[in-house]
Amino acid sequence: MASDKPIKKQVSASERTICEATAQMLEKARRDGVLIDLDRGYEMKPCPIGVESACCKHCYMGPCRLNPRDPYKKVGVCGATIDTIMARNFARNVATGSASHNDHGMHILKLFKDIVDGHVKDFAIEDTIKLERVAKSVGIEVEGKEVYEVAKELCVELDKTFSNVDGEMPFTKRVPKATLEQWRKDGIVPRGAMREVMELMSRTHIGCDQEYNNLTKQISRTALADGWGGSMVATELSDIMFGTPSPTVAEVNMGVLKEEYVNIIVHGHEPAMFEGMLAAVSDQFYIDEAKARGAAGINLVGMCCSGAEMMSRHGVPHAGNFGSTEAVIVTGAVDAMVVDIQCIKQGLSSVAKCYDTHLITTNPRCHIEGATHIEFEERDPRDCTDQILAKAISRFGSRSMPVEIPKQVQKGVHGFTHEYIEYMLGGTFRGSYSPLNDNIINGRIRGVAGVVGCTNPKVQQDSVHVALVRELIKNDVLVLQTGCSQIALAKAGFLTPEAAPLAGPGLSEVCETVGMPPVLGLGSCVDNTRILIAASAMVEAGGLGNSLADLPVAGCAPEWMSEKALAIGQYFVASGVYTVFGIGFPTIKGTKFHDLLFNGLEQQGYGKWGSASDPIEIAHMMIAHIDKKRKELGIDKARERTLVDMSDRRDIA
Repeated sequence: MASDKPIKKQVSASERTICEATAQMLEKARRDGVLIDLDRGYEMKPCPIGVESACCKHCYMGPCRLNPRDPYKKVGVCGATIDTIMARNFARNVATGSASHNDHGMHILKLFKDIVDGHVKDFAIEDTIKLERVAKSVGIEVEGKEVYEVAKELCVELDKTFSNVDGEMPFTKRVPKATLEQWRKDGIVPRGAMREVMELMSRTHIGCDQEYNNLTKQISRTALADGWGGSMVATELSDIMFGTPSPTVAEVNMGVLKEEYVNIIVHGHEPAMFEGMLAAVSDQFYIDEAKARGAAGINLVGMCCSGAEMMSRHGVPHAGNFGSTEAVIVTGAVDAMVVDIQCIKQGLSSVAKCYDTHLITTNPRCHIEGATHIEFEERDPRDCTDQILAKAISRFGSRSMPVEIPKQVQKGVHGFTHEYIEYMLGGTFRGSYSPLNDNIINGRIRGVAGVVGCTNPKVQQDSVHVALVRELIKNDVLVLQTGCSQIALAKAGFLTPEAAPLAGPGLSEVCETVGMPPVLGLGSCVDNTRILIAASAMVEAGGLGNSLADLPVAGCAPEWMSEKALAIGQYFVASGVYTVFGIGFPTIKGTKFHDLLFNGLEQQGYGKWGSASDPIEIAHMMIAHIDKKRKELGIDKARERTLVDMSDRRDIA
């Protein structure tokens, strides 16, 4: 937004971000008198009571504010203790995050049903092998059946993910047996997503559940309904409809914009919207229209999570992560930014106005004041996409301000999936996670870390992600990434096989033998479920314990900011994974609820939470946990094994 007031305390752009392109645009925004999120975030000082979850706003006898420094000194008006207040606040965060992902999953399932029923003609089932694989995983017999017969049965089965009021979600059949038995024993196997979210919200109402241990069980159940429910449905069905990604080289950073082209950015989380735009920009009519206005053509690029999906699936260039979505408009080169749901900043509207950029919302669940709304309907995608193209081309033809595009472009390999990791390690006929397990057992790979999540203007953009991952791979920890974290590391050059020398001697040897990067990009934040499935495959391959909690793995969201991130973190913890968050955590150390999350859950057989700000400290917390699990498995002393390469596989065959 245009700003008449000077920023109270301005720091250099390089202190706000390590992304050179974003820093360049922040400096330009300041010269132009435009206030963007990186400066707004620096000026905003959070409430010290709210940031530690020591206030309750769940009824209007309050709001009640407790002292984070002496949290047991008093209670709320209703008598709620600090542990009840924190548990309720945390529960509502998880419920919202889980609801958001499950809403996305329901939308993807509806599209899949419409394709199967013949109501949608512009999209189809692209990956029949994945269809059969997913169907088998939930107990559907596929032998001798036509593709659409299997698909219809899968629709019926996956609908239970959302509608069940009892029983167990379909994808819990993929959970390692020991982990599932733990959930059953404690009564936290998710039933249906709507049931779990509704029950959790009900329990947080004034006068309902007032015991933090009991609330935590439903918190876990609701989070698991995200990871093993809606998010997994969204990822698996998107692969079936649009194609399962496989490694592809793609360009990242603002240099993917082209001054002489009509530039359209798609930003959000719904893959069908982006797929529709991808088809539309290939229409020769609009290419000719763009050229008639003086453009060389149409340049479609992505941002944030739908951008990460399209980069992984089709190699579509990616302009930057969440922390750069306002800064990219400052280039003046963006003719239209098209958004749908989740992680869309309202500030985009005022920044877009300053640079005469069309901000177009497309989803009924996300309108923005000041933006143009053109609804996207899967049954007639061109009605929306054609209007977008017309507006973008018109804007190019009347550009009235200077264009400044940063030159930074980095190439990386994206599009890893749990299926491709299996193939990469064993080949077409011997696909298996056993080579990965073997190299963890013999010590070449110390363990596996998932580093995921957002960027947060409370810290220097991308800095914690990059420093953390650098330290992990240096210590022979293989890193899996999704979402904005993946883009941060792609910009830093970590997602290429040539980055193998940055890893420790064991991991770099594996990377060089297989020809893979030490950091594997798996897609958008909803694709964290690929990590769950890969971890389950590691248990099934043998040698690393019987449950997910036995594995030498850890997770981290170093610059998290959303309620979705808390839901993701809790479903990893409830699945058995040690999960560390940077920036801060909404609990108070020394309270009983904090101790339950950070220690007690692990003692019950689950994972646990951790929190720190310094990336090196976070890395070594994760490494220490991985080493603890190695010791418990009896593999803490490296045993020499021969790394199986392609020639060895041919000899075996």
